[in-house]
Amino acid sequence: MKIRVEKDMCCGAGQCVALAPEVFDQDDDGVVMLLQQSPASELHGPVRDAADVCPTMAIEIDE
Repeated sequence: MKIRVEKDMCCGAGQCVALAPEVFDQDDDGVVMLLQQSPASELHGPVRDAADVCPTMAIEIDE
């Protein structure tokens, strides 16, 4: 799995951080920051969930 985030699309909802804090964080403005581009397999489920609930679809996953 490889993850990309479109920072310009991020609205700062923070759902990604709540679901996968090992992979996502937010900067001082609330914009998503990617902590791991290729997370371990045990984090794939939470990352997929984070991408699914992102209101602006700012998270892209390449399996």
